Amino acid sequence: MSESSTDNWRRAGLAGAAIGVLAAGAAAGVAIERLTVGRGMRQKARLALDATAPYGSLRGTPGKALADDGTALYYEVDEVESDAPAPRRRRLFGRKAPAPVTVVFSHGYCLGQDSWHFQRAALRGLVRTVYWDQRSHGRSERGHAQSGPDGLPVSIDQLGRDLKAVIDAAAPEGPLVLVGHSMGGMTIMALADRYPELVRERVVGVAFVGTSAGKLGEVNYGLPSAGVNAVRRVLPGVLKALGAQAELVERGRRATADLFAGLIKKYSFSSRDVDPAVARFAERMIEATPIDVVAEFYPAFAEHDKSAALAAFLDVPVLALAGDRDLVTPSSHTEAIADLLPEAELVIVPDAGHLVMLEHPEAVTDRLADLLAKVGAVPAPTATKAGAGSS
Repeated sequence: MSESSTDNWRRAGLAGAAIGVLAAGAAAGVAIERLTVGRGMRQKARLALDATAPYGSLRGTPGKALADDGTALYYEVDEVESDAPAPRRRRLFGRKAPAPVTVVFSHGYCLGQDSWHFQRAALRGLVRTVYWDQRSHGRSERGHAQSGPDGLPVSIDQLGRDLKAVIDAAAPEGPLVLVGHSMGGMTIMALADRYPELVRERVVGVAFVGTSAGKLGEVNYGLPSAGVNAVRRVLPGVLKALGAQAELVERGRRATADLFAGLIKKYSFSSRDVDPAVARFAERMIEATPIDVVAEFYPAFAEHDKSAALAAFLDVPVLALAGDRDLVTPSSHTEAIADLLPEAELVIVPDAGHLVMLEHPEAVTDRLADLLAKVGAVPAPTATKAGAGSS
């Protein structure tokens, strides 16, 4: 066996050790499922869910923004319907009507703009909204700066500049409400850090959902201290090695789909009665993120520290919301954000995990509607659309 082959197997062994630690909590449930449901049956169930579930099917007017390194960032705009009730605005004689409020949604790590499906369905036509895919995610291009042998690592600061490019292209004027989940919330903080004048002049409201301003290196992911310390030591190097063997790893991911489905469910949701179609929807989004992209982004989170940037939002209404059983960005991190923004509305959703906007969409949508009403983006009280989850 060649030296390179030996190195590959050694890396695979390290990967197995690290992923095995993470998988321990999910493996028991997966094993029980295997005893009762055959593999073929599970595959048929996944195909059936993929074919019939409506989640991720909402589309808007497409557009592309160019990041400062030339990466094309894909976004979609949902405009206000002409017959939708509009908030009262003062109009001066001889002046054009003011630009409408635009709500810009930024998604999290290994997800895409479709992760806001329920909120998009509820707000569709009522307020101008922009949904975008972060670089290397969804329909956006692979980050140019990260490509090739001399590729640069992704930074949260880069994501903040990407968000500025999307705003310049999709909402160049008028007031803004910024909504971010997980990495998307960090992206908003990076935007404020780099462009405080934009926040001061245009941002009228912010919603941080399941995110963190820093100290993510201290998160234990629900593991015992020995296990999480082992993961922290080996995971960055393992992910980098796996990213270099992307094609091989992707085949392995497909072969171990059952195990990863259990992992995804454990770290995404807390409720036992999550709709299987919603769980499968989350699984598809995460599966769609290539392993080399996972590897490129992961180190940025340990370095992320944007607590000081939160001061830019002291004078605007802020919603800080998290699930009480979030294992990825624990609710204590959202509480820390609220501590730095004393006027923020702090909402901790019971029996909710990291993907709280999919697991308890009504809680997130209702609080978001309250924020939009507070800043005059929609009439109060807001009548969001019934049956939004099946739109």
